[in-house]
Amino acid sequence: MYSDKKNILQLAALLKEFDIKKIVLCPGSRNAPIIQTLANYPFFNCYPMTDERSAAYFAIGLALQSGQPAAVCCTAGSALLNIYPAVSEAFYQKVPLVVISADRPAAWIGQMDGQTMPQPGIFGNLIKKSVNLPEIQNEEDEWYCNRLINEALLELNHHGKGPVHINIPVSEPLFQFPTQELPKVRMISRYQGLNVYDREYTELIDRLNGYSKRMIIAGQMSLIYLFEKKYSKLLYKHFVWLTEPIGNKIVPGIPIKNFDAALYALSEETLERMTPELVITYGGHVVSKRLKAFLHKHPPKEHWHISLDGNIMDLYGSLTTVIEMDPFEFLEKIAFLLDNKPTEFPKFWENITKNVPEPNFPYSEMGAIGLLIKSLPFPCALHLANGSTIRYAQLFKFPEDIEVCCNRGINGIDGSLSTAIGYSVCSDKLNFVIIGDLSFFYDMNAIWNSNYGCNLRIMLINNGGGELFKALPGLKMNEKTYHFVTAEHKVSAKGWAIERGFNYMSVHNIDELTVAITTFTQQDPATQPMLMEVFTDKNEDVRLLKDYYRNLKDSYKN
Repeated sequence: MYSDKKNILQLAALLKEFDIKKIVLCPGSRNAPIIQTLANYPFFNCYPMTDERSAAYFAIGLALQSGQPAAVCCTAGSALLNIYPAVSEAFYQKVPLVVISADRPAAWIGQMDGQTMPQPGIFGNLIKKSVNLPEIQNEEDEWYCNRLINEALLELNHHGKGPVHINIPVSEPLFQFPTQELPKVRMISRYQGLNVYDREYTELIDRLNGYSKRMIIAGQMSLIYLFEKKYSKLLYKHFVWLTEPIGNKIVPGIPIKNFDAALYALSEETLERMTPELVITYGGHVVSKRLKAFLHKHPPKEHWHISLDGNIMDLYGSLTTVIEMDPFEFLEKIAFLLDNKPTEFPKFWENITKNVPEPNFPYSEMGAIGLLIKSLPFPCALHLANGSTIRYAQLFKFPEDIEVCCNRGINGIDGSLSTAIGYSVCSDKLNFVIIGDLSFFYDMNAIWNSNYGCNLRIMLINNGGGELFKALPGLKMNEKTYHFVTAEHKVSAKGWAIERGFNYMSVHNIDELTVAITTFTQQDPATQPMLMEVFTDKNEDVRLLKDYYRNLKDSYKN
């Protein structure tokens, strides 16, 4: 009865979930599977119209009369262009109009195939949201397709109403209709602020209190937010709180920060017991790949994301709710509304992760990073470059009064040093930088200026190439490939550092490191910025790290 195209089935099911009933259908062959599916589902009220330009304006009339979104569906090619005038009217009149266009597969666009032109984004800046659905071949395609449709339909009334465009590539054969029922689909909802008098707000709190296994993940934030005690006591006991050093102090209590190592070492049976029913996230990026893998393999029933922009952030593949407001305002608002039912979930997580020992590496990249973190004076700022630097730093416990910074917006190695120096020139604290050799030499022009002072201390880990690449699982390379991937070198920063006025220290073993760290971390006023170059063996670094994780896993088994 309905099309076998999964992207069409996702669209139809989500139109129903968003209560979009009125759909104007224009004739065509490429959109025939869409027409077949929508016209035969009893929920939809369908209106046939041949002229696409008139059909789109007709749909505007339907939306204006009801106050609810209406849709118009057309075939591929120039048919879509005839909808453009109505789209512009809907945009400026702020009418919630859904434009659904069938399309040929991307491989045939621009190849003189009939009725083909670049349809995605064709309405330019006169559309609130435009998405191009994938043709679903696997689970990731299905998740992506579902997310895109949710994003488009949520935008119909986000910060004002207006039109959206959903483009659907459809491959032949077109006319196969074996599907008997629409699939069950995930609908993402968005709350734009929370008012205690709203019925929706009450329903949200009821859902929150219905879960006993609740987790909050705080991502990267540069600020420090101090919760009042009256909120901290009410909030902390109800959730497992996870954050990383780049999250800084944005949790009402003492969060769990060593979860990455625990997730690696624990048995599958234990991990299943650690699976939350509800995950709430706020802040920016999370470094831990293991946390992402854990929540993908053990998805929560719900994931709520709290942010001021209200954007869809579905990192764990299970997003159900977006709450568009300041996350700290949200937390303080719900603090007095949480039930007082005892839950053992937070205590279970704390008991499991407290057994993760802090590593004590011999002289190596990890050993040098760990020794510096333990020796940092405070208050100070610590800047971590991307790559192995930030991943290894997260193995260690950070002092509470250390502000941690890192370019995790795009996670590139470029610009780490420049950003840190830009931060330091306006800071009255000591600013420490831990950076790998590739990141440093890539950005060495950062010290080709006079815009830095004596409060800058750079620890350069030089192991002769991209150590992190060598540790990538499954990467097997011959000698030639290895050279290109890891960018091996025999370069030192000594000449450049001295030329630029740095107090330069060279470290090759634990004795030299111990002596240099004392000078490097002194709080007495310095007369020069400092650069400590720590030379390590990347083969030894990789071996030590593998041994650490192997021993960690064995300790949990025992």
